[in-house]
Amino acid sequence: MALIDAFLEELEEEAATTRRVLERVPDAHLDWRPHPTARSLGQLAQHVAVVPGAVAEFVTTESAQAPDFSNVDPGPRSASELGPTLDDSLNRARKALRSLDDAALLGTWRLLKGDREVMALPRAKFLRSVMLNHWYHHRGQLSVYLRALGQRVPAIYGASADENPFG
Repeated sequence: MALIDAFLEELEEEAATTRRVLERVPDAHLDWRPHPTARSLGQLAQHVAVVPGAVAEFVTTESAQAPDFSNVDPGPRSASELGPTLDDSLNRARKALRSLDDAALLGTWRLLKGDREVMALPRAKFLRSVMLNHWYHHRGQLSVYLRALGQRVPAIYGASADENPFG
C-alpha cells in the first residue's frame, strides 16, 4: 500500500462529513459573524470547501511562496455554491495527491517568504497538519457558528445534540 492511499482514504471519509456540515449553512446568514474580527459564516464555509484542493496542489511543488494570509476567502453568493465548490476542491485534491509517490511524500517541502525559508518539512507532515487537521479545525468552527445561529448540527465524530447515528 502506498503512503498516499491512507491520505486519500481519510480525505474521502472526512469529505462526507464536511459535506453534511456545509449543507446546513443557511443563505440568510452568510454575512453573520460571531465577532467583528471573525470570518463571516459564508467566508468560513467557503474556506472549508476549498482547503483540500488548494493545500494538496500547493504541496506538489518543490517549494512555494507563503500566501498573503490577510486575504480572506470571499464568501459564496449563495449557500448552494458550497457543494460544487467542495466537489471541485476534492477532485483537485485527489488529482494532486495521486501524483505523489512515497519518495515525494517523505521528501522535504519548503515554504518561502521571498528568499527566506519559513519552514521545511516532509510533505506528508504538511498534508496532515494543513490539509487535514487545519480542515477539521475550521469545520469545527463552522459547526459552532451553525449552533449559534440555531441551525441543526450534524453528527461529526459521534452524536450531536441534533443527530445520533447510533440510536
